[in-house]
Amino acid sequence: MPPAPLSRSGKSRRTTDSPISYFIQKALETPGLISFAAGLVDEGSLPVEEVGAAVAGIVADPLTGRAALQYGSTQGLPELREQVLQLVCDADGVRPSDVNLTADDVCITTGSQQLLYLLGEVLFDPGDIVITEAPSYFVFHSLLQSHGAKVLTVPLDEHGMRMDALESLLERLRRSGDLARVKVIYTVDYFQNPTGLTLAVDRRAKLVELARQYSTNHRIIVLEDAAYRELRFTGADLPSVKRFDPKNEFVVYTSTFSKPCSPGLKTGYALMPPDVMAPLLHLKGSHDFGSGNLSQHVASRLIASGAYAKHAEHLRNVYRKKRDLMVQALETEFRDFPAARWTVPAGGFYVWLTFDGIDTGPDGPLVPAALEAGVLYVPGQFGHVFDDTDSVPNNECRLCFGVATEDQIPEGIRRLRKACAAISAGKREKVKASV
Repeated sequence: MPPAPLSRSGKSRRTTDSPISYFIQKALETPGLISFAAGLVDEGSLPVEEVGAAVAGIVADPLTGRAALQYGSTQGLPELREQVLQLVCDADGVRPSDVNLTADDVCITTGSQQLLYLLGEVLFDPGDIVITEAPSYFVFHSLLQSHGAKVLTVPLDEHGMRMDALESLLERLRRSGDLARVKVIYTVDYFQNPTGLTLAVDRRAKLVELARQYSTNHRIIVLEDAAYRELRFTGADLPSVKRFDPKNEFVVYTSTFSKPCSPGLKTGYALMPPDVMAPLLHLKGSHDFGSGNLSQHVASRLIASGAYAKHAEHLRNVYRKKRDLMVQALETEFRDFPAARWTVPAGGFYVWLTFDGIDTGPDGPLVPAALEAGVLYVPGQFGHVFDDTDSVPNNECRLCFGVATEDQIPEGIRRLRKACAAISAGKREKVKASV
């Protein structure tokens, strides 16, 4: 006799597998496949020697070795919190006191993903509203679904999230009586995942201004996901959205050491208002009693020695070259394909490719044609949220140049062009057959 069915929580039933899991599995299972799908880092540039030296230095002294191998605190290693605070403030060209920040406002997390999840636990009840860009980071959408939050979106243009559209949406929610349910405005503001676009400086200030303006009965938090900020390889750095929150009231700034250093350290961080920090630490304590202590000591030593800054500069050169290879390949392979256009990111990992007349969705013809040609991409449809009409764009692709080698990038784009040509030829044959 089978056992009685498991009685699962509402959150568990709302939580599903990530849509990209299938594509990661395909990449692992298919020999010779060139993957532009998963947002993984460049394998050859991982800082093996630097991390090895940091670990050796830590364990060489029994005192520092034991401290690193012992439990840490829920909020994180004090030295690393001080370093993170200075790292962010130096990038913004301010002193911590200028923006009302201290190390007490910094939390070290198990990657930035943990911060995204914990903040949701602090702020969301089922039915609450989160506003994101369209398209946006689809793993965050899955997390919001788990919390039972409703996602509303604001379109992007070449300068990032459109503030006029955001203001119109907030005003519409105010008039309908739904503004009280808006808890968070989420932006990946540097070299956005998935489009590679960056939020313009004037829009950063406007974003905080709108959050403040519409925080009438409760505070609306701006969640700034700056995971790719340190991977800028063209132009000057831009001030963070957090820079425009001088009293430390409205913006939670989160980032990670995964992209500019090593994802294996699984260490992220966030700067946030004190009344957000307190409940978040209560929940974090229930999760883990503190993130991995050894990894925090390693990150701290890398920063203190200068190895972290040096490695980040190396990565900027690595990814600049990969970006250039991908853009050059697109220009070569799609020069006679007027239906194709793409972004040219100033940093990060991603190029956003858009077609006219080709269905790039998970159930469309390009996915199997690309697999047959030996290349993999992420359907852009995943970055959108289905609205009441279940209508989202199905002509976009996210191409990641992070993990593909320099030799694979132009070959992968050639294969993608071959797949597009096969689809176009098939369409022409159908037209002829119908005449």
